[in-house]
Amino acid sequence: MNSLPDLPAFPTSRARRLRRTPALRRLASEVSLRPSDLILPMFVAEGLADPRQIGSMPGVLQHTQDSLVKAAVEAVQAGVGGLMLFGIPAHKDAVGSGADDPDGVLNAALARLKFELGDATVLMADLCLDEFTDHGHCGVLAVDGSVDNDATLIRYASMALAQAEAGADLLGTSGMMDGQVGVVRRALDEVSRAEVGILAYAPKYASAFYGPFREAVDSSLVGDRLTYQQDPARGVTEALAEVALDVSEGADILMVKPALPYLDILAAVAAACPVPVAAYQVSGEYAMLEAAAERGWIDRDRAIAETLLSVRRAGASMILTYWAVEAAQRLR
Repeated sequence: MNSLPDLPAFPTSRARRLRRTPALRRLASEVSLRPSDLILPMFVAEGLADPRQIGSMPGVLQHTQDSLVKAAVEAVQAGVGGLMLFGIPAHKDAVGSGADDPDGVLNAALARLKFELGDATVLMADLCLDEFTDHGHCGVLAVDGSVDNDATLIRYASMALAQAEAGADLLGTSGMMDGQVGVVRRALDEVSRAEVGILAYAPKYASAFYGPFREAVDSSLVGDRLTYQQDPARGVTEALAEVALDVSEGADILMVKPALPYLDILAAVAAACPVPVAAYQVSGEYAMLEAAAERGWIDRDRAIAETLLSVRRAGASMILTYWAVEAAQRLR
């Protein structure tokens, strides 16, 4: 029987040789990140005289319409692949009437950015009612206080038409209502807007990491969204069922949200999915890293790069991140 030759006591491994210099590490890297893989979430608020800092998200702003354009141009010049807009109205009501108002804050911002930027970027809109309702839920409420899934779908169809008319290229169906993708797809197709795509949030978990976002959109939510967002204790089987449903209804891209706590889900979805997969590095992920870096506990720049690479390595084709512009500028 043949035996292996004696090996040196301290062998120089192939992997170590390929780590020896920055140039070798770049050459041998398995995962890469481009500016165009990054999408910048942006907030535009009604009634502001000047941009307003979001306290729990250092460096992130609620924009005016003018400052939004300036920041969007900067992002496009940095090479960022897309912009995801969230609107914060001055007035909220039970049905989120500002969400489909052509002159409402979000639709006005979409129209202005489409005019200013044209096809230089992919313009995306959050298609959800939570920023616009006085109760803060993602849908219309029934008499008993629960979210009325079917009544909400009617509102989503109207929002979809308003956002498409305003100039959105992709609609982010983030509300996690059953049947939302199919309803939005039919509404668009019926008015010959087949060119407008759907970025479906599937799966989206009821996560503690959304806290800073609620400050960012001046959320009115009391309670939680556990009945319609996915349970963090559920695994891959349920996630893939959500994915299959949204793909069958016409989703063009899928979103896993949050990113870092759900890399196992992201990897499974990316492996099984026939369409591109995005991941959202959410507000809480951003805030905890910024807080740790501010205290000197971690190397901020390296940690940002490492988290983005980890999401990419897990299978995301694109990443929504509040560091999009900063990261893109470093990558160029």
